[in-house]
Amino acid sequence: MDKKKLTIPLVCHGHSRPVVDLFYSPITPDGFFLISASKDSSPMLRNGETGDWIGTFEGHKGAVWSCCLDTNALRAATASADFSAKVWDALSGDVLHSFEHKHIVRACAFSEDTHLLLTGGMEKVIRIYDLHRPDAPPREVDKSPGSVRTVAWLHSDQTLLSSCTDMGGVRLWDVRSGKIVQTLETKSSVTSAEVSQDGRYITTADGSTVKFWDANYFGLVKSHDMPSTVESASLEPKYGKKFIAGGEDMWIRVFDFHTGEEIACNKGHHGPVHCVRFSPGGESYASGSEDGTIRIWQTGPLTNDETDELAANGPVGKVKVNADEVSQKIEGFHISDEEGKSKEKEEVAGNE
Repeated sequence: MDKKKLTIPLVCHGHSRPVVDLFYSPITPDGFFLISASKDSSPMLRNGETGDWIGTFEGHKGAVWSCCLDTNALRAATASADFSAKVWDALSGDVLHSFEHKHIVRACAFSEDTHLLLTGGMEKVIRIYDLHRPDAPPREVDKSPGSVRTVAWLHSDQTLLSSCTDMGGVRLWDVRSGKIVQTLETKSSVTSAEVSQDGRYITTADGSTVKFWDANYFGLVKSHDMPSTVESASLEPKYGKKFIAGGEDMWIRVFDFHTGEEIACNKGHHGPVHCVRFSPGGESYASGSEDGTIRIWQTGPLTNDETDELAANGPVGKVKVNADEVSQKIEGFHISDEEGKSKEKEEVAGNE
């Protein structure tokens, strides 16, 4: 366990102000990608595996609070304090659509089928934009009881999830009726709500507690008390046996899903951690902080924790880790495609 504390992350510089949101794309034929939102008003796109900068989306005039990529990582969406949500071409960096709001937009999310964009913010209104008809007025669901902090889709875009900045609980809305059908009760306001990759769990962070809810029956599955106030939590997507959490103490901790026991503690940020997210294959996770940096931490092969120890101890272990990582990459996508397409993205989006 002690050796895991020596994990050295990839440090991604570029933002000049705090990083407040991170989002990984699913694995695409070109690899997977990481987008970051920052108070510096300039969201950035990176290679999700290496952290290499691909491009910056320029156009917002206020802090960007939320960001996401669609299923194929071809479009990005951002929510900003400049009273707008924007949809971007992730290859060129161009703005495709700009949706004006009447107050700060705190959250955005693409639907699973990528046709719809969900937004919420200080107006206490959740809107659904049809990206096939971007000029049409958005659909609005019932008024949120408080200022919206997070939004997400689940149940194949049939249900919406939202949390508020000024009250506890997660509200689940039926898309067809636009009504709240269930509230997951929490004592503190929920600062992070993530639907697991397999759709089984909703992971929430509220105060100093991380909770896991059944995404189909909405019962509380696990509740773990954290060592300090946490702002974000993420469940490992492949096996679901561990989760990460980060918050005001500046550390990113890894916990056992079943017992809540702390497995590892990674130190390196110089300010509170605002967001943590696992990569789609679970081989790494990213953290964004008040210090303006993103750090990508490697977990090593997920099938055998002992290999982590071998990797730290000598060349033999490193060979095993590399072989495992290469096989994971080959299963997920073609390396030659990823290299070629990433260069294209850099040339196009990087010209900014």
